[in-house]
Amino acid sequence: MISPSRITIAALALSCAATFSAPAAHALSARECHQNFSDARKAGTAAGQSYKEFKAAHCDASAAEKTAPATPAAETSAAQTAAPADKAEKTTEKKEKHSAVTAATDSSAVFPTAIAPQYAKLPAGKARMKTCVDQYNANKADGHNGSLKWIQKGGGYYSLCNNRLKGE
Repeated sequence: MISPSRITIAALALSCAATFSAPAAHALSARECHQNFSDARKAGTAAGQSYKEFKAAHCDASAAEKTAPATPAAETSAAQTAAPADKAEKTTEKKEKHSAVTAATDSSAVFPTAIAPQYAKLPAGKARMKTCVDQYNANKADGHNGSLKWIQKGGGYYSLCNNRLKGE
C-alpha cells in the first residue's frame, strides 16, 4: 500500500514538472518593448497609449496570455483612427487656452529676449532657467511681472519665459 505522503510528494513533483516544462509566455526585454512602442507610435497604431499602458498591454508575459483572443479588425482600426484625432483636438484646445492665458497675463510683464551671456556655456535648459530667474527677480523689484507668479496653473512667468527663449 502507498502512503498518503508518497502520493502528495508524487503529485507535487508532477505539478512542478508540468509547470517548468510548459512553454512560458515570453516577456519582451525593456529595449525590445520600447522599440515596439516607438514603431507603433510612428505607424500610428499606438492608439494614444502611454509607454506604461503599451507595455502592460503588449510586452509583459501575462499580457500575451490576456491578449490571445484578438479583437476584430474593424474595432481596432476604428479605435486607432479615433484616438489620434481626439489627441489632436485636446492639444489644440490646450494651446488655445494657453495662448488666452498668455495674452491676458503677460501684457505688462517684461521677458528676456535672449539667454544672458554669463549662462551661455550652460546646458540650454539651465541657461534659460537662470536667465528667466534673473529677469523675474529684476522685474519683481520694479513691478514688471504683471500678475504673473513664478509658477502658476495655466502658465506662470517661468513657463512663458522659457517658451519665448526656446522660440515657441
